[in-house]
Amino acid sequence: MSLKKRTRDGDKEIFLITNLPKKAADATKIAELYRGRWTIETAFQHLADHLNSEINTLGYPRAALFGFCAALVSYIVVSVIKAALGSVHGIDIIENNVSGYYVADEISGIYRGMMIAIPDEQWIVFQQMSIPELVTVLQKLSENVKLSRFRKHRRGPKKPQPKRKSCKNGPHVSTARLLAERKKRVLP
Repeated sequence: MSLKKRTRDGDKEIFLITNLPKKAADATKIAELYRGRWTIETAFQHLADHLNSEINTLGYPRAALFGFCAALVSYIVVSVIKAALGSVHGIDIIENNVSGYYVADEISGIYRGMMIAIPDEQWIVFQQMSIPELVTVLQKLSENVKLSRFRKHRRGPKKPQPKRKSCKNGPHVSTARLLAERKKRVLP
């Protein structure tokens, strides 16, 4: 199937094999659903990488579930921030150039200081805002964000592994083989 928009890897076509009957869904619908699946999986990857949703020391199921739910709420907060930034700076720029890791790191670092420096009464205004008012405030704040501080650092292509040089004098010979040959020579 040919795509209108290239995938993240730059592919213009995707190929899917399915056992769904044509009545259930056509090729376009199946492709859209499949691409949506990767959006969800990418979200869970961000949860694990940037927001520490999988904390190994939380051995109790309820503690692990609470940690995971806290990470989900954090993911929603990061998504709202990235959406506000996208509405001002452009969605493509945010998706391609802004690192979710650096945004999450900034939130976790700044949050503690804000909770100390800004009294609780100052935060009530945000509770009382309507959604359109909050969107307007987030957009105004987004205008002042220096995106260069949150730039993704893409990994370059992997270098090919150099060929192994086990021995300078010749190929490696196993000790077991040497002992077996010695045993053959000693015995008549």
